[in-house]
Amino acid sequence: MKLIEPRFRGLFLSLFALFALYGTSMTIIGATLPKILANFQWDYLAAGIVIGAGAVAYFVSAYLAGRLVKSWGAKSTILLSLTLIVAGLAFFATTPDPAINTLMSALIGLGQGGVEVGVNTVILRIDAGNTGRPINVLHGAFAVGAIVGPLAISLLLQVGADWTAVYRGMAAIFVLLAALMALTALPSVPQAAAERDKTSERLSANPAYWLSFFALFLYVGVELGISNWVAEYFVVAFVYPADASAMLVSLFWLGVLAGRFGIPALYNGSRPEAVLVALSTLATASIALLMLLGYAAPSAITADIGRSSLFLAGLGCSIYYPGVMTLLGKCFPQAQSQAIGFAATGGGIGSFLFPFLMSSIAQDWGIRAGFATYGVFAAGMTLVSVWLAVVANNGKNARAPTLSRSR
Repeated sequence: MKLIEPRFRGLFLSLFALFALYGTSMTIIGATLPKILANFQWDYLAAGIVIGAGAVAYFVSAYLAGRLVKSWGAKSTILLSLTLIVAGLAFFATTPDPAINTLMSALIGLGQGGVEVGVNTVILRIDAGNTGRPINVLHGAFAVGAIVGPLAISLLLQVGADWTAVYRGMAAIFVLLAALMALTALPSVPQAAAERDKTSERLSANPAYWLSFFALFLYVGVELGISNWVAEYFVVAFVYPADASAMLVSLFWLGVLAGRFGIPALYNGSRPEAVLVALSTLATASIALLMLLGYAAPSAITADIGRSSLFLAGLGCSIYYPGVMTLLGKCFPQAQSQAIGFAATGGGIGSFLFPFLMSSIAQDWGIRAGFATYGVFAAGMTLVSVWLAVVANNGKNARAPTLSRSR
């Protein structure tokens, strides 16, 4: 079966490019965080507030975007979201004032939430066979952007480029993609989907509904938290060069990319829950090792082991999000959109709370103690994945909630 129908290939390539840039936008603050802290003289708490503002705006936007897509359409929602991202990037880091940068971070987050929901909605529409393959490749694009963006930033910093100009450059690229999206035709909404009725059974009666929420709450918090703080963590814990630290963000996302493209190609089995648990365990062990290394005496060996652990942490995290979505599809075959929307809400809340919690702990007890929180919550992430895997295979899920109208 072809990945994408020929008539949708141009649209898919446009969305792939947009999602790759979207991935870069999610990591750009973390990649430049050491420069922000040094040049703007912020403490960890101020940085946490700025990052947290973007995360909570993302959560609010993701919730509202589902309604906007239904009433305005995916195209209008995506274009509005891109406008907000451009505005935020154009003015972020133009002043050291934390309040202004908090507002700009919130604008970026509002736009990112709308892009997430709008683009995924379009991809689901063009995946007529409900194979899940197009959306897996699309999320691989996110990882590509998350790798290439920080790597490019690191190279620019090493040649002495102005780090604040990165944000203006990103805004310009988003303008070009917005123009491309404005000229791109999107598939219409099927009538059955546009007039969806309430579920005939409460989704909350199924434990998988809540477990998926907490799974993504923990996972997204850990994933984005590491992405935002690993550069500064290596600078402090391993005496790593600040100008080269942005590459560490790319190293983490390189592990994510390797897993998202490599594991589906290599594994042909029929037990996605086993893969989810195994890789989640790998992520937990790698993050725990990275956490412990931070308390050892800095040396070339600890830095090398730390980089290896960081890559393995990304590899372990790679399948978690699509793995949870796969199990949700098994538990809720006729109510996937509602279940996935609720799970994504958990991810949005986690992306807000975790960086703020980490920055508060780092402010009081140091960044090593703050980073240790990710080791603890990664362990929780794995435990929830085990529970979700058990529930997904339990006979109770044989009678999953259904819709009174088909998709």
